[in-house]
Order: sequence, then C-alpha cells, then structure tokens
Amino acid sequence: QVQLVESGGGLVQAGGSLRLSCVASGSIRSIGTMAWYRQVTGEQRELVAEITIVGNTKYADSVKGRFAISRDNAKNTVYLQMNSLKPEDTAVYYCNADVSYTRNGVYTREYEKWGQGTQVTVSS
Repeated sequence: QVQLVESGGGLVQAGGSLRLSCVASGSIRSIGTMAWYRQVTGEQRELVAEITIVGNTKYADSVKGRFAISRDNAKNTVYLQMNSLKPEDTAVYYCNADVSYTRNGVYTREYEKWGQGTQVTVSS
C-alpha cells in the first residue's frame, strides 16, 4: 500500500510564508509527475503547481512568482514553498502523484494518487 502524507499547513497572516511537504511511502518503484492542488469548500479542485520527474514545472497563473514547487526524488517528497500569501490562497491543499508500486507482488500504477490534504488559512 502506498500513501501520500502532506504536512506544513496552518494559519498565517497575509504576506507570510508556508512550506508544504508531501512524502510518498510504501513499496514504491517510481514516481512520475507530482503536483499540488487546492480546493475551497463548494468549489472545484484546481491545479496549483506540478513538477515532472526531471524538474520541469508548471504553475497556475494565480500563484506564479509567489509559489515554488520542488521535489527530492531520493526521499519521494514534493514541496510547495508559498510566499506572499493572500487570503484567497486559503484552501485545503492536496498532494497528487503518478506512482508505480508493488502490491502483493504485482506491479501497480496509480496515475492520480491523492493525499489526505492539509488546511492552509491566510488571514487578512
């Protein structure tokens, strides 16, 4: 069984910073693209940033220049450095990854593995 576990969320004032982490654990064989999404209650989940296995990145227009995604392949970890936070960044942030692993001796691939989410609240 593979799990994605996020950490680093919390309450911060506008203009502040937070760093989210997401660690993948289990019988992992490889991890492709990793990403961060966010969701506000009652709204659709939206892509915040993604990073390929070789480090190519993509960002939502709303976070360009403020957020930075990175990964440590040796640690199966993806990070999201969030600077100059705004109240509109308030959401539950979810980690997502394309994960290949072994389950009961069988090769398995989940293209959209999700973490449980971590709350980020930015006060004005």
